[in-house]
Amino acid sequence: MAPLPEPRTRTHISLQMVEDLRSSLETSELLTPEADAYRVKIMRWAESSEKKAGAILLASSPADISTTLLFAQSHGIDFAVCGGGHSTSGSSSSTGGIVIDLSSMRSVHVDPSMRTITAQGGCLWADVDAAAAENGLATVGGTINHTGIGGLTLGGGYGWLSGQYGLVIDNLISIEMVLANGRSIKASATEKADLFWAVRGAGQSFGVATSFTYRAFEQSSPVFAGTLTFDPLRSPDKIPQVLAFANNSIRAGQGHAACMLGFAVGPPPNSAPMLVCSPFFNGPEDQARAFFKPLLDLEPITNSAAMIPYSNVNGMFNAVAQHGGRKSTKGGAFAAPMRVEFLQSLFEKFCHFVTEVPDARDSLLLMEFFSPNKVCEVDNRAMAFANRDHYNNILANPQWKDEVNDGKCRLWARDITTMIRKELEACKTDGRIGSKMEGVGTYGNYEGDVASEEKSRTIFGANYDRLIELKKRFDPSNAFGKGHLLSPQFDGKQLPKLFCRTLA
Repeated sequence: MAPLPEPRTRTHISLQMVEDLRSSLETSELLTPEADAYRVKIMRWAESSEKKAGAILLASSPADISTTLLFAQSHGIDFAVCGGGHSTSGSSSSTGGIVIDLSSMRSVHVDPSMRTITAQGGCLWADVDAAAAENGLATVGGTINHTGIGGLTLGGGYGWLSGQYGLVIDNLISIEMVLANGRSIKASATEKADLFWAVRGAGQSFGVATSFTYRAFEQSSPVFAGTLTFDPLRSPDKIPQVLAFANNSIRAGQGHAACMLGFAVGPPPNSAPMLVCSPFFNGPEDQARAFFKPLLDLEPITNSAAMIPYSNVNGMFNAVAQHGGRKSTKGGAFAAPMRVEFLQSLFEKFCHFVTEVPDARDSLLLMEFFSPNKVCEVDNRAMAFANRDHYNNILANPQWKDEVNDGKCRLWARDITTMIRKELEACKTDGRIGSKMEGVGTYGNYEGDVASEEKSRTIFGANYDRLIELKKRFDPSNAFGKGHLLSPQFDGKQLPKLFCRTLA
């Protein structure tokens, strides 16, 4: 059997192929461009990631996903998998091919006695947070609740509760997937453990995740959270004062407290670049206000911090992360204590960018001041995810509307994350990072560029070679090649007999 085509060279689906596939489905719907729902279903969080699919499978079962995967591969048709649709690389879209849309698979089951949450692959974090809250529980989830659980989980997953409970994948008990050979399998620490190792960090390269089971934690009480804004242009002293608190909060919060700093352009009439700080405290209000008193005493321009249900926390940033417009994401990492001079230089770069490109005034630069201690309790070799160390993430998120600014906006994201990377290397050199965990310093979920071997090696570090070997076993033809590039060249003779037999 000859090797199957690489994803970027696969063909479009024809009208006859659509009819053939539709007739083989059990319960799922197959949309084509003339369908009323088609336009909505090709929309993505970033308009710059939208493509015109030849057909969209509104999947309702693993069986129909299996049928579609085998059909696409046997006919050499390009395909993509879409959960929440937040990838800015375009990996959840297809030009002329098939999109396997999981948005119809959004049921959530909570087992209060076992403290587990089982959610279908098309769920958003809002679905999981709400179902857990009804049972007095919570789990680590994304800080934007209209994000799909699949992409965040398969790439690692940081959240407000990471200081207490680690990453999303640290609390993943099991996963159900449809593999490239059409088989539906379950993987856990005791069942297909090698695949379970791979999907915790590189899961989008191994199959379609149809169900996740997470460990849950008691969360019956509200939390202290909100957003504070400061104007560094009028009050330059705010940057060092806020940063001093944020640096100290990582250690002093002991995992129960966290904050996020960022730069964003404020609303009219001033529309000036602002310093934004979002506090989080999982505990009583009196303790929260005592902990954040030094920050609250700095007289922020706005202050929405209050006691709110945990299920509302991951919706705090939805207003600045709305669907629509053109977007890109790029990530980096920093070691605390962050230098004041470095934060000021980031602010200057942000101000210059939004002034030079007014179309990009919805852009964000966010820094996560979460305690990394719980995350670092797990070794970097324990699963594919390799970004554990005593540092935190930075997200560069340019947002713009006019296609003419694509190059400028993406260049800014690359330039500022290069600057961030150099600062992290300096921290390693001068001893500010004292651990020997050797984290890669790159969070894969924040890397919104098109996949490359170099980037994949950077994201997975010492785990890359093992991932390649597992990729050969579970997806030898690189059917799932739109996420990370884990596809060394080898001929069809190396395809497993089971795989060849399924596609015959």
